Amino acid sequence: MSRAIVHMDLDTFFVSCVRLENPQLNGIPLIVGGGERGVVTSCSYEARYFGVRSAMPIRMAMQLCPQAKIVKGDMELFSKKSHEVTQIIEEHSPIVEKASIDEFYLDITGMDKFYGCYKWTNELIQTITKETGLPISFALSVNKTVSKIATGEGKPKGNLEIPQNKVQPFLNPLSIRKIPMVGEVTFNLLSRLGIRNIEKLSETPAEVLQSMIGKNGLELWKKANGIDNNPVEPYTERKSLSTEHTYLQDTIDIKKVASLILGMVEKLCYQARSEQWLVSTLSVKIRYANFDTENLQRKVAYTSCDHILGKLALELFNKLYNRRMRIRLVGVTFTGLVRGTYQINMFEDTEEMLALYQALDKMKKRYGFHAVGRADAILKVTQNQEKVLKTPFQSAAEETQK
Repeated sequence: MSRAIVHMDLDTFFVSCVRLENPQLNGIPLIVGGGERGVVTSCSYEARYFGVRSAMPIRMAMQLCPQAKIVKGDMELFSKKSHEVTQIIEEHSPIVEKASIDEFYLDITGMDKFYGCYKWTNELIQTITKETGLPISFALSVNKTVSKIATGEGKPKGNLEIPQNKVQPFLNPLSIRKIPMVGEVTFNLLSRLGIRNIEKLSETPAEVLQSMIGKNGLELWKKANGIDNNPVEPYTERKSLSTEHTYLQDTIDIKKVASLILGMVEKLCYQARSEQWLVSTLSVKIRYANFDTENLQRKVAYTSCDHILGKLALELFNKLYNRRMRIRLVGVTFTGLVRGTYQINMFEDTEEMLALYQALDKMKKRYGFHAVGRADAILKVTQNQEKVLKTPFQSAAEETQK
């Protein structure tokens, strides 16, 4: 029996949420993002007509479409609407995987025996739109890869069905860019060899692809041939990200404690970005030598940027540590998590900051977390640095802002 895998994708999700709050924005070119030096987080189809796209610098987008209106994103709103959609899908579907804040996979294999997979999915889509006001596209096929590609091809408000016997005819004429795992480097490499559509890629021997691009070559060949056995993984929401450090010997070296906290925040932020989480609450914990434990937390606009959360962590530690007593343990916890990438919340940051985070994460992923890091998270403080320090907290916070 063939699998029945549905991919659902909320159409221009951020734009649609903003328009629900302000219907006067309907029908006009709309950009959700930061200021003039920021990047486009999302844009309406009216803006895309002029060449505007996600991740494009705002200043370039406005040159292409000067009549567009720029609106700052509201992660509280986005999270709320995403949760509403998730609840509806979970109430109806046996197995749901929430791939991102606006994207879902459903395994409804066997539904044909009772109702009809396509009819069931179409009615669920209508229910979502009716109850939330959000437009959503879907595609039904035999695996996650084909369903995801088909959803993109059917937008906006698409509702494609690709049965097993039509998978290859559907994939063949499409650009290899349509395969989720094909990035810019892989596309350029394959293009130089004349491999630009999926049909050509599917005909290339898997061994050749492996020799060209390494271990991912076989996986790429499978996807080009419509093969994907990856299961739909049931959706479970992570509640928190946290880390603690217990000193072998209690310490009163506050400079090193402050640097350790910054290192903890950097590590947790990298984990959050890798797993596509945004954070809304940060808490810092300290335990004194006499085992007294104190915590302090603060809400923050959804983010996963260490330059924001690091500064806040040091402010909380500065308020917590007031006994002049040796410290036994320090800890940092992120809670109030929602799905999303750190680009989403860089409404106030520049494209240079976005590029910096992308470069840092790429290096860490390739060479390991400790391959590169912020100078203010290094534990050693030289004598020259000590002369410049005003207080451990002021210095570390100022460095974090840089």
